[in-house]
Amino acid sequence: MNALVTGAAGFVGSHLCGELLDHGYAVRGVDCFTDYYPRARKCQNVEPLLGRRGFRFTECDLHDVELGELLDDIDVVFHLAGQPGVRPSWGRDFGHYVRQNISVTQRLLEAVKPRPIRKLVYASSSSVYGDAECFPTPESVRPAPVSPYGVTKLAAEHLCELYRVNFGIPTVSLRLFTVYGPRQRPDMAFSRLVEAALRQRTFELYGDGSQTRDFTYVADVVSAMRDAALSDWCGVANIGGGSRTSMKQVIAAVEALCGPVDITVGRTQQGDVRHTAADTRVAATSFGYAPRTSITDGIRYSSSYCSRRWRNSMVIRSAAFQMPNASWPFTSLGGPEKSVVAGG
Repeated sequence: MNALVTGAAGFVGSHLCGELLDHGYAVRGVDCFTDYYPRARKCQNVEPLLGRRGFRFTECDLHDVELGELLDDIDVVFHLAGQPGVRPSWGRDFGHYVRQNISVTQRLLEAVKPRPIRKLVYASSSSVYGDAECFPTPESVRPAPVSPYGVTKLAAEHLCELYRVNFGIPTVSLRLFTVYGPRQRPDMAFSRLVEAALRQRTFELYGDGSQTRDFTYVADVVSAMRDAALSDWCGVANIGGGSRTSMKQVIAAVEALCGPVDITVGRTQQGDVRHTAADTRVAATSFGYAPRTSITDGIRYSSSYCSRRWRNSMVIRSAAFQMPNASWPFTSLGGPEKSVVAGG
């Protein structure tokens, strides 16, 4: 089966590409390397994939390029590309969120419309719920996002449903709850917390620490995406980790593994919700979803990865990945041709 993965150099996208390759897929990964966090981190994410049989990578901006070439012979589309982050989505940066999360999704759906794909899986977010009415939160609860980011993710969900109902595109929107694990974005709380412990730096805690999240390990997320793509089901489903954990509990667990953390308490940020918890019964009955990684194991795996990365100085400088660079080849669309990788 041939898969297109957008956002392939990101945290979840790079894990998904590996999962698909492990199961015999031919994978075309695309990413535009937005500057939300350093390019070098994203290059590190995708570099181990480049030598694998069946993997091809293209750097391009989905908002500008002709999408037909990317979709040739594709059976399944996993749409993970987008502008992340609740806190930066306010103010003048909102235009980036509209462009990357809404407009790109609409362009992709239009390009897919005449093609006989098996499934389009869209990575949505628990941010669409805002301060939910009940916990755990089922999909039947009315979405009420409290951040511009959440608004754009919900709008893209609605586009997927519109194209499914009107044009028969088989779409699945998965509302992901606080995904964590190795290669997590550096701005996210867990990543910042572990770095603070290992490097004896200060960790800024937004709020009093009693806020809870349904932390979901990345391996469970990518398995859910693959299972949803293989199923006959279409619609919207929550993907959560199965337990609510407070930030105080996460801090204690990281300190037990990595050492003490110097905490400073900041005010709750606009757009941050107090609690999240996923009711995953729709995913369980529709495509057999069940989280397999406990929060205890997930924190241990993640902390171990971060510890190895920081202590062995495995951060690769951004300059090493500036193009042209024959040691890191890829296809580029929407600009001058650079080089082509054929992963088998």
